[in-house]
Amino acid sequence: MSASTRTGEHHGLKAAAAATFVVFGINGLAFASWAARIPAVTEILRISSGQMGTLLLCTAVGSLLALPTAGLVVGRIGTANAVRTGGILAAAAAVGIAGSLFATSIPGTAVSLFFFGIAVGLWDVSQNIEGADVEHKMRRTIMPQFHAAFSGGAFIGAIVGAGLSNLGVGLPVHLVAVAAVVLLSTLVAPRYFLPHLTRTVAEGEPKPAKGPTAWRDGRTLLIGVVVLGATLTEGAGNDWIAKASVDGLGTSNSTGALMFALFVLAMTAMRFLGGRVIDAYGRVTVLRTSMAAAAAGLCLFVLAGNVWLAAVGAALWGVGAALAFPMGMSAAADDPQHAAARVSVVSTLGYVSFLAGPPLLGYLGDLTGIHLALLAILAPIVLALLLAGAARPLPVQPMKTAETGPRG
Repeated sequence: MSASTRTGEHHGLKAAAAATFVVFGINGLAFASWAARIPAVTEILRISSGQMGTLLLCTAVGSLLALPTAGLVVGRIGTANAVRTGGILAAAAAVGIAGSLFATSIPGTAVSLFFFGIAVGLWDVSQNIEGADVEHKMRRTIMPQFHAAFSGGAFIGAIVGAGLSNLGVGLPVHLVAVAAVVLLSTLVAPRYFLPHLTRTVAEGEPKPAKGPTAWRDGRTLLIGVVVLGATLTEGAGNDWIAKASVDGLGTSNSTGALMFALFVLAMTAMRFLGGRVIDAYGRVTVLRTSMAAAAAGLCLFVLAGNVWLAAVGAALWGVGAALAFPMGMSAAADDPQHAAARVSVVSTLGYVSFLAGPPLLGYLGDLTGIHLALLAILAPIVLALLLAGAARPLPVQPMKTAETGPRG
């Protein structure tokens, strides 16, 4: 291979990594732009919190329908076109939500949120498969940095949403602007994606027998359980740290918000730095250490007698919650031949926990108080710690690059 060819491949890989980083970031921006302004939706539609919960369930149902089949879609049209499809659908759904809010139509909003959920589910699986491809090519762990981009995008989306709300910019206008950003980014960035990686069958080697489906693969399901525990840990922190600070520690709402910001900041920072840690100590060791840190941070946050110790607990909790999900995605994609289906399975299990877990904690909180109810997630944290060995890397297989679908 000539030096110019190697240089070209190096630049192509860097471009693919940058494009994947952008796609993750825009995904987080889009999600948070909607989530940060949910109170405005209740005002526009004149609905109760319970009715708003039903609308949000439409998004969850859409995502849970899309996630199990997203791997099949990626296998048919490739990661680039799958991200484009998810982005176009998300943009169209955002415009639909904006129009429905302008018309104060609850049914229209519900239908648009359903398709928004489908778009997010397809987009999420596709970007994780592309991130795994880039990681395989680079031969170093960078998946946590992609997930840090999502967290960073979500943080920016929340700040922008809050700022536009203070300026009196209507939510329909905001959503149309977000739709334009999503459409432009998801149409342009994927043109720099890598082709999907597949295993090469050596000459004379019999073709491998068709193995169990991803939903019957024991290792994949165990990884899914690990990710389930990790996403519940993250989701509980996102949804309940602020309120638990107010209810359990007697802090003000602004201090509760700062506690949440500390949790997110610690998680984002760890995702940016985590790749080097994983490469140095190994996926299983870091996963076990992460779950132990999450458990210790959670206990310190809940049992601390003052705000300062609780803040240390929140930061430690965020550090512990940061890496398990991206490591689970990497583990599911270890065998490129089955990466699409297995990432789809693990994502589905993770999202079930992420979407359903926090509301269940809320119901438990009605009985015990949300501060103490958070201790319930110690059980899935410990389970994830015990099953962390399932994420051990598979033996490296010969690979070749091949298009699973059109790139451009």
